[in-house]
Amino acid sequence: MALEALGRERDDKDNEYLWYGGTKPGAATITVLAGIVTAALDALPIPKRMRWGAGEAQFVRPVHWLVMLYGNDTVPATILETVAGRATRGHRFHAPRELPLRTPAGYERTLLTRGKVIASFAARRERIRSQVDEAATQANGRAIFNDELLDEVTALVEWPVAMAGRFDERFLSLPREVLIATLQDHQRYFAVEDAHGTLLPWFITVSNIESREPAVVRSGNERVVRPRLADAAFFWEQDRRTPLSARIEALDRVTYQAQLGSIGDKLRRVSALAASLASTCGADLKRVARAAQLAKCDLLSAMVGEFPELQGVMGAYYAQADGEDAEVATAIREHYLPRGAGDVLPATPTGMALALADRIDTLCGIFAIGQKPSGTRDPFGLRRAAIGVLRLARERALDFDLRALIEQSLAAQPVADLSPRAAAVADEVYGYVMERLRAQYLEDAASAVTTEVFDAVLATAPRSLLDADARTAALVSFLALPAAASLAAANRRIANILKKSTAGVPATIDASLLQPGAELALHAALIKHRPTVEAALARSDYRGAFTVLAQLRPGIDAFFDGVMVNDPDARLRNNRLALLGELRALFTRIADLSRLPG
Repeated sequence: MALEALGRERDDKDNEYLWYGGTKPGAATITVLAGIVTAALDALPIPKRMRWGAGEAQFVRPVHWLVMLYGNDTVPATILETVAGRATRGHRFHAPRELPLRTPAGYERTLLTRGKVIASFAARRERIRSQVDEAATQANGRAIFNDELLDEVTALVEWPVAMAGRFDERFLSLPREVLIATLQDHQRYFAVEDAHGTLLPWFITVSNIESREPAVVRSGNERVVRPRLADAAFFWEQDRRTPLSARIEALDRVTYQAQLGSIGDKLRRVSALAASLASTCGADLKRVARAAQLAKCDLLSAMVGEFPELQGVMGAYYAQADGEDAEVATAIREHYLPRGAGDVLPATPTGMALALADRIDTLCGIFAIGQKPSGTRDPFGLRRAAIGVLRLARERALDFDLRALIEQSLAAQPVADLSPRAAAVADEVYGYVMERLRAQYLEDAASAVTTEVFDAVLATAPRSLLDADARTAALVSFLALPAAASLAAANRRIANILKKSTAGVPATIDASLLQPGAELALHAALIKHRPTVEAALARSDYRGAFTVLAQLRPGIDAFFDGVMVNDPDARLRNNRLALLGELRALFTRIADLSRLPG
């Protein structure tokens, strides 16, 4: 296309841009559906695709038939080497025959009534929940539901039939988490507890068939789960024969990350960070040090080897069995918290210090080796780590110097070429955490924080997350004042004036050069109110400081109405720039109002 065919426009900032307008006729829907479906299938996040038969098509599972209807018509398409038709099939055992479809609207009903298949995921999920509930009630208990397990079971069956089974009561001596992990993770069973939360020797399984002999199905499941529970009991007994502390030295022989050393190396870094956080969290230094030593020891246990999701949980049980301090044992479990969105936070001071230190070390170490997240890839869980730091700081009101901790952590990382770029990496880690904070504000429907408000606060580089919260809340409150819009506009004007000053801005004001009227009055108001603002800032009373600064509005308005900053006299011009510089410096102690929209 020729450049002359493009339109030209200028925006309100006098930036020129090009545009093109044209008309493209629409295509018949039935002719484009195949391409849309193919593109959607190709975009599925399938980690490993497979071939089947003699074909070259690749998908997560073999494709046996394909139904594509648009109204009464069959869509002419071949996808994954399968020709689209209008016949689906029912349940593999109950109704394996072909089921012709007249229209798309009849798909779900045909499968339900003639095919023994509940096509709707939501309906199938609800039926499973209802059946599992009923089976647990018949066993005089209640089912323990896990959303991930419920979704997985729903995806595994087409015609769910729930039934209860029993296991030996001797296995109830195992820790609750071990029993649940064995039933859920290995067998996809739902555990059952009584009204007091005590596990019962029952489980609920969901079959994909209506058996004529349900007792045989039940017996088969009971027979399968028995050796699984026996294995768990064996791991429990074997692990407890060796004290948790006896595994400390072995952690030096387990690689954490090739460039970041062993797990033992990581724990020594975490211990130092946790010690720096101890006073902030109200933790005892000796407990923090001991908990840091033991925090990852259960990774070498047989139980965690079999059930990785029990890391920390088993460490707490083993430490308790070894007679370790109760808070130390709890902190081993808690330092993994929160494990995900909505999860509980550590409750003990030692657990809080350890959880923060572990996440900060992870963030700094991975950024130091250049493996920061990109797009949807986050193999080291850095987003989760950053959110954990934010939640711990904000929800537990922990006022620590984030920047100082990042710098301390980076200084301890065993990365050879880190020193020359340590400051840049610290900026990256700090910025990454603050961007997660921005996202939390913007995703909160009840928050009045906009991205411009957050940018205004971020420009001051608050070292504490609680301090960032306090500044943000103060700015939101300030923006509700009548003087806010005028002062924000004045700050933008001051920022532009100072930016355009090629000769620089003098550091001090020469009071003898101040002219009577608005200029002298503004300086007097600045001198009058500055001590009160400084006092408010010293106690982090940002709302109070903004309230006082709002009183400068009349003087600032009068100054810009009656004083020419760029006076031909260089002495007067420079002195006025110095006045504006001091005024801006006072405002930016809280937030940079020049970043707010006009």
